[in-house]
Amino acid sequence: MKKFFMFLAVAGIMTVSASIASAQDADQAAPAATEQVAEAPASAQNPLKLENEIPLHQALKTKFIEGGAEFMSLIIICLVIGLALSIERILYLLLYKTNTKKLLAQVEEALANGGIEAAKDVCRNTRGPVASIFYQGLLRYDQGLDTVEKTIVSYGSVQMSNMESGLSWISLFIAIAPSLGFLGTVIGMIEAFDAIQAAGDISPNVVAGGMKVALITTVGGLIVAMILQVFYNYILAKIEKLSIDMEDASISLVDILAKQGK
Repeated sequence: MKKFFMFLAVAGIMTVSASIASAQDADQAAPAATEQVAEAPASAQNPLKLENEIPLHQALKTKFIEGGAEFMSLIIICLVIGLALSIERILYLLLYKTNTKKLLAQVEEALANGGIEAAKDVCRNTRGPVASIFYQGLLRYDQGLDTVEKTIVSYGSVQMSNMESGLSWISLFIAIAPSLGFLGTVIGMIEAFDAIQAAGDISPNVVAGGMKVALITTVGGLIVAMILQVFYNYILAKIEKLSIDMEDASISLVDILAKQGK
């Protein structure tokens, strides 16, 4: 449930930000149009001046419209949902990161002063997957160290699955975005050949429209896939680091319990 609300919060923030940006663009549209009319003679003398002053976001919106609303909208949806899932995973991993050295020191001190129950309280009051693994192991301390080790390994796999939750969806959007771009490319090529057939002439002006749509959709899909791939690899690196910390901490916990038993 926490993951669901976190995902909704991230998606809501991105939606509100997009709405604010659209409102700002709408407020700036009227003055910009007036300025363009007033500066028409100057731009007529220097046609490159107006083109060079086009803002980046305005150029992106223009390319979005030229690429076709159908496929470009689907590509943008893949980007938004993929980013929402990626940010949710990053926040989850950052919030549940545990200082394993400090936790081990607290557990060892609790075992020396208050026994197993005190160590359980320390793990219960500490957030993160490492503390949860420690707690599950301490619950079965009375069954022997072998049982504790098996419990730690089993529950460690559960925690790994929790950390990797949602990664399959991110990888899905990484694969779908360029596929949608290539599909738009194929459809643009078909439109270009239809135009050639209707005109009965292979001229650059006839082919340019369909080819332009094809190239824009391909570029859009590849850009979205590359952005999501960066987030995906970053999340994998964080999970790998956390898993190494969990393994090292689990080994240290078993050593501490062995000393306690002796």
